[in-house]
Amino acid sequence: MPMDATAKMLKELSEAPGVSGYEKEVRTVIRRYVEAHTVIEQDRLGSLVARRTGTSDRPRIMLAAHMDEIGFMVKSVTSEGYLRFLPLGGWFDQVLLAQRVIVKTASGDVPGIIGSKPPHLLTEEERKKVVEKKEMFIDVGATSFEQATSEFGIRPGDPVVPASSFEALKNDKVYMGKAWDDRVGCALFIDVLRNLAGGNTSHPNTVYGVATVQEEVGLRGAETSADVVDPDVAFALEVGIANDVPGSDKDKVQERMGAGPVILIYDRSLIPNIKLRDLVIDTAKAHGIPYQTDFMEGGAADTGRIHLHGSGVPSIVIGVPSRYIHSHAALMHRDDYDHAVALITEVVKRLDAVTVAGLVS
Repeated sequence: MPMDATAKMLKELSEAPGVSGYEKEVRTVIRRYVEAHTVIEQDRLGSLVARRTGTSDRPRIMLAAHMDEIGFMVKSVTSEGYLRFLPLGGWFDQVLLAQRVIVKTASGDVPGIIGSKPPHLLTEEERKKVVEKKEMFIDVGATSFEQATSEFGIRPGDPVVPASSFEALKNDKVYMGKAWDDRVGCALFIDVLRNLAGGNTSHPNTVYGVATVQEEVGLRGAETSADVVDPDVAFALEVGIANDVPGSDKDKVQERMGAGPVILIYDRSLIPNIKLRDLVIDTAKAHGIPYQTDFMEGGAADTGRIHLHGSGVPSIVIGVPSRYIHSHAALMHRDDYDHAVALITEVVKRLDAVTVAGLVS
């Protein structure tokens, strides 16, 4: 089935390279999608802030999504030409081996693969253990330090990106790609801003679509971009963690792919504003939009920093359920995405000055 405009945008965002601290190429893509109907600023860490003014300067609504994906950084080059690396973001050791990567050098891309000591040379005890990241390396086919550095142009500090292309599966509503965490959130605010720019749509506030940097290494861009926006209400637009897979306790499955966007009732860094949470749920019900609730005890989102801005910002996380995040490729369902866009758009339209004042009364 041919890709529509939304699928093409998701493909472009997914395939753009942009590990933490190296988000320039992703920012360029996002800027192109929003520059026609927003005023764009940029903070000094690199977060992009796209402003869409409605019928009033305030309240200011911040829709934050992080541009960065998990990846690696070259730490050193061995005398034989292998690369030692640092993880940028949270990686499970067991998903790394034999995965293709791209080293982004100043002189161009260098493909490689993550390797380790061959299994044929391991003892029986060693084979039973997960190989740790510290024992892995990146093989770019170099035969020496000199070839890797002088000929290939690789230097310590170069970013390394997973090599993974976008693909619609046989069920063409299921998309596979890298970096859904959190390019799907970036796509969400692009489409919400596009909806709000439509001729028949008005909103009683000013909306800021914010593509933040360095979320995966400490929510850093969220803090600096909140200083730019000075928001009255904030949403982190994220992936959810679908646990509808074999081996999960069916009685404990909170989130399913294809069952609607997820509203987080708790994460490690945020207990959402209760009145805002209820407003989101009531809006979903009023418009017949399916939704799910979930909690995340082991993770955090940009609202973890944003809700502490100034005297406090009512905040919540809305996400698109995804399987296999923090790996080279993850899955998402198009229906969940479309429903998330619709839900966020309708919530924004309800956030006038009186409603926002009532969130903290």
